[in-house]
Amino acid sequence: MSTEESSRFVRIRVDILLEVHDEDAVTAAALRRLAEDDGVPDAERAHAEGAVRQDTAEALAYLVDPFDLVGEVDGVELQQASWSSERVAYDPDSPEWDLDGDDVDEDGDPDDESDGEEGGTG
Repeated sequence: MSTEESSRFVRIRVDILLEVHDEDAVTAAALRRLAEDDGVPDAERAHAEGAVRQDTAEALAYLVDPFDLVGEVDGVELQQASWSSERVAYDPDSPEWDLDGDDVDEDGDPDDESDGEEGGTG
């Protein structure tokens, strides 16, 4: 595949951390969405309802859908998506949760486009 062909495809990675204040409300919203979804076969619906009732993270995974994020974006077609949810321990002061940490390339250098020579007055 040439660079020209592959450049049409863009991968967007999103990491979202949610704080759940009302698990019952989240579960109810997911169950409503399931009830309104005519495309879900009965056997799959029963399984999904059980998972949603047992785990708020599953309920959120059912409610947050990447297709909804880009479905109305002109000029793009979603080719593939995957997502998951899990309960996590969150410490906002931990370096593990530093969102800017992704701005470092594989060599550990800041991932900026400049090599230090461009933009100089030199």
